[in-house]
Amino acid sequence: MKELSAALVKAQKAFAPALKVNTNPHFKSRYVDLAGCVEAVIDALNTNGIFLMQPTRACDDGVTVETIFVHESGEQLSGGILHVPATKQDAQGYGSALTYARRYSLMAACGIAPEDDDGNAASKPRARQSEPEIDLSPKARAIRITQGVKDGDAENAAAAMSGWDAALIDSVWTLLDKATQDKLTAHWPKV
Repeated sequence: MKELSAALVKAQKAFAPALKVNTNPHFKSRYVDLAGCVEAVIDALNTNGIFLMQPTRACDDGVTVETIFVHESGEQLSGGILHVPATKQDAQGYGSALTYARRYSLMAACGIAPEDDDGNAASKPRARQSEPEIDLSPKARAIRITQGVKDGDAENAAAAMSGWDAALIDSVWTLLDKATQDKLTAHWPKV
């Protein structure tokens, strides 16, 4: 385990911040998604000869994920198994639980946390990267709404739209495909 341990130390020194660039409209909070977590660590891991894998195991009430680091020497290290129950017993429920489990298992195994603007983050001497601006155009909103529905979160997507003015709803609505419109309508009959 000597080679893997040394490589993980080098990799961790090069991890990027996991930036909170996504917004949960239901809770009006920002979060880092799975892609942001992977992006924060994958280059540093790969540069140091480490392959990241996250196998899943069968589970009746949710999903289990294990984050494993495999070094080019053949050495392996497991971050342990994480179980996340599915809130709905359907494909969307299991898909959401899997994404959540992969994200939190990866953050725990790598020792990273989403970057915050709290006092601890502000007191660090390193320069902070500026976060990208969020595109609020109707097209960008339609893309986010469609992705939310595909990720099994039609209820939150509909709730987000309910707070928009009628003109914005109409603009976004015309950009959505029929399947997305139907799923939103099921959660928000007013649409």
